[in-house]
Amino acid sequence: MSHLNYKIIGEGHPIVFLHGLFGMLDNWQTFARKLSEHGYMCIIVDQRNHGRSFHSPEFNYELLSDDLHTFLDEMHIFKTHLLGHSMGGKTALKFTSEYEDYVEKLIVVDIGLKSYRGGHELILDALNAVQLEEMNDREAVQEFLGTYGFGKEVILFLMKNLSRGKDGNFYWKMNLKSLTDHYDEILESVMIRGEIDVPTLFVKGEKSRYIIDEDWPLIHSIFPNAELQTVKGAGHWVHADAPEELLSSVLKFLMN
Repeated sequence: MSHLNYKIIGEGHPIVFLHGLFGMLDNWQTFARKLSEHGYMCIIVDQRNHGRSFHSPEFNYELLSDDLHTFLDEMHIFKTHLLGHSMGGKTALKFTSEYEDYVEKLIVVDIGLKSYRGGHELILDALNAVQLEEMNDREAVQEFLGTYGFGKEVILFLMKNLSRGKDGNFYWKMNLKSLTDHYDEILESVMIRGEIDVPTLFVKGEKSRYIIDEDWPLIHSIFPNAELQTVKGAGHWVHADAPEELLSSVLKFLMN
C-alpha cells in the first residue's frame, strides 16, 4: 500500500500533481479545479511526510518516486500526465527516469536537475523553534513565525501545516524531523541515466532563479523533447503568482 493521501477533481484524462517542500495537495486545488474544466481528471497528492500522507524517517527522491509508482498501480493508472512543482518537480523527473512508460507528458514547474545550495534553513530553524505545546491559539504561532522576518505569504503558506489534535494540542502535519534530517538530500541533483523521450514542459517564474540560462543545455541534452517557458511577473510559486498564465501554458502544452 502506498498510503498516500489524494484528492480527485474532475473526469477525463488523468494528470497527477506533486507539491513542493512544506506543501500539500491543497496548494494545487484551485489550479486543478480550473484545469479539470477542460476534460482532465486531476489527481492531487500529498507526498510522504507532507499533508495527510504517512510519516517516515526516510526521505529521498528514489522513495518519493517509488511511492508514486505504487500509488498509480493501486489506482490502475498506467499512463498519465504528470506535473510537479519544486521538490515535486524533482520527484516527477526521477519518476519519469525510472518509469518512463507511465508518463505521457511531463510538466516541471520552476526546478531543474541540478543540486541547490539551500534557502530554507531559516524556515526549518523557525519551525523547529516553535514550542507548540505552549501555544494557545494559531495567532500565537503566526506571531512567533513573524519574529523571523518572513513575509505574510510565507507565513500563511507554512500555517497551512498547523493542525490541532483531539487533545487540543497543536501539531505539524508535515514530518518536520524527517524533512530537517534529510534537507541535504532534498537539495541534491536528480540522477538520470540516458535520454528521456517524454514530451516535457519546463516552466520558470521570471523573478525566480531556480532555472537559469546556464541550466538549459544539460536539461535539453537529457530531455531532447523539452521546451522552456517563462511566466512573466511570477516568482518560484508560479501557480500562486500567475495562475491564469500557467493554466494557459499547461493547456496549450497538453492539447498540442
